[in-house]
Amino acid sequence: MKSAAIVLSGLGLVAATYGASPASAADHALASHAPHAATATWWQPTNSGPDNGPEWQWELDHPLRVGNAADMGSGATNAAGAVAPNPTVYDIDGIENPASTVTALHNLGDKVICYVEIGSAGNYYAPSDEGIPVTYYAQLKAAGDLGAKMAGYPEYYLNVSAPSTVSIVESMIHQQCAAKGFDAVEPDIGASYTDNTGFRITEAQNAAYDNTLGTYAHSLGLAWGQKNGDQDPAFAKMQQPVADFLLTEECNYYHTCATVTAPYLAAHKLVLNAEYTDDWGSSRVQDLQKFCPADISGGIDGVLFSSALAGQHHPCK
Repeated sequence: MKSAAIVLSGLGLVAATYGASPASAADHALASHAPHAATATWWQPTNSGPDNGPEWQWELDHPLRVGNAADMGSGATNAAGAVAPNPTVYDIDGIENPASTVTALHNLGDKVICYVEIGSAGNYYAPSDEGIPVTYYAQLKAAGDLGAKMAGYPEYYLNVSAPSTVSIVESMIHQQCAAKGFDAVEPDIGASYTDNTGFRITEAQNAAYDNTLGTYAHSLGLAWGQKNGDQDPAFAKMQQPVADFLLTEECNYYHTCATVTAPYLAAHKLVLNAEYTDDWGSSRVQDLQKFCPADISGGIDGVLFSSALAGQHHPCK
């Protein structure tokens, strides 16, 4: 969503590979659209180290200002009340942030994750904003790939079983993430199969779609993540062999950490967890004490944010 509000939603492997229901025609269409074996290399982060991974900053409220301490997460205090190390991984909006921002972060030695929406689309941008003749939203609308409106947002679910959706979203990943030099992709709304999308999308089809896009990202030299998908442990198992990391929102608050993180932790892959002050309370110290012990002992890289994702953050360590 074009917002940091909390929604629990969540390469060329067809879902049937994982023992799901027999692959449908839509599954085969997705698999056939996937590129051939990738020759590129990409970042493969792990959950090693004292923080169970790198210090990271998630900033989506506005274009990242590299010279702004709050945006950069400098001087943040952790659960022990000490000043935490500066972030070395930045998750920022792929469309709003130019290539120059990615380059500036690389010059500081940082990795940069490209936030894009893959399961819904909103009419937020002009063609000049996206740097293309026709916006992705307009392309998806013309292809008939927009479904039901998402509750609370001016966005519409995508028909993730349609090859045209795959093609348009892949072009977005190429133009907004790879061409700008990002290191990885955070795919938002990657588990829409549980919602009233206006389409008949199965869990297996949704996982096949995500994995197809992930394979394409790898072919471009980009790491690929799973976003949420806390509803069913099978969904994470379908994606983990392809996804390089997991970003989950409030798995402690919603008691879903065991549901979604287990396959990634078993593979020693990076698990990023964002908990929100909006739900936990108003005291940073008390909020961190409520979930950090579980994240630290469980191999999860946890950070406390405001749901605005406007700059402020407090890591567990």
